[in-house]
Amino acid sequence: MPDSPVQLPYYTIHDLPEDTRPRERLKRLGAQSLSDPELLAIVLRSGTPGTNVIDMSTQLLRRYRGLPAMAQASMEDLCSHHGVGEAKASQILAAIELGRRIILAAPETRPQVRSANDVAQLLMAELAYADQEHVKVVLIDTRNYVIAMPTIYKGSLNTAHIRVGELFKEAIRRNAAAMIVAHNHPSGDPTPSPEDVTLTRQIVKAGKLLNIQVLDHLVLGHQRWVSLKEKGLGFAPEN
Repeated sequence: MPDSPVQLPYYTIHDLPEDTRPRERLKRLGAQSLSDPELLAIVLRSGTPGTNVIDMSTQLLRRYRGLPAMAQASMEDLCSHHGVGEAKASQILAAIELGRRIILAAPETRPQVRSANDVAQLLMAELAYADQEHVKVVLIDTRNYVIAMPTIYKGSLNTAHIRVGELFKEAIRRNAAAMIVAHNHPSGDPTPSPEDVTLTRQIVKAGKLLNIQVLDHLVLGHQRWVSLKEKGLGFAPEN
């Protein structure tokens, strides 16, 4: 008779030495002391046959080159990784979404933006490695606290087809005092195109008509970004 295939065991967090278990380390040292693979291991709870959950988490993060790109992964994409079914993919996506919502959940914890760099850091995790173009608006109140950061467009975009009015709908609905427009270049190169500059002029002009100040337009690439305001592109020189 042919030999039966070897059944490899599933490894869970409890199979790790007690002093290396992420949950115990979190309890003892605090969540901020854990590495990205350890935090992800707590979310996943178990690994694949023959692989412990820490190794599985490490493999996932290597595949996406870190958390920013993983935050953009779809359910289908996550499930394509060996050992990640719909349950684990759902846990990952839910944890990421909770993190995003916490940022804006309470007024006292909302981020305050005072520079283009502040805005870029808020959006970099979401947009830096996105494989599609996203156009977002960061809406802020009179004290420069973020009200919301809705995505207005997503996909393969031609800036000539973007309706400027759509960019202001949420700003008007939420009574925002000002906004920053941002989009990513999936190529990773954040150099603004001539079309980006033209669109910026149109947005600034519309903002003046609607009494909503357009503070900047950022283009994000792979951990790099460009402020059109700082480059003097699409914005009239200040007196």
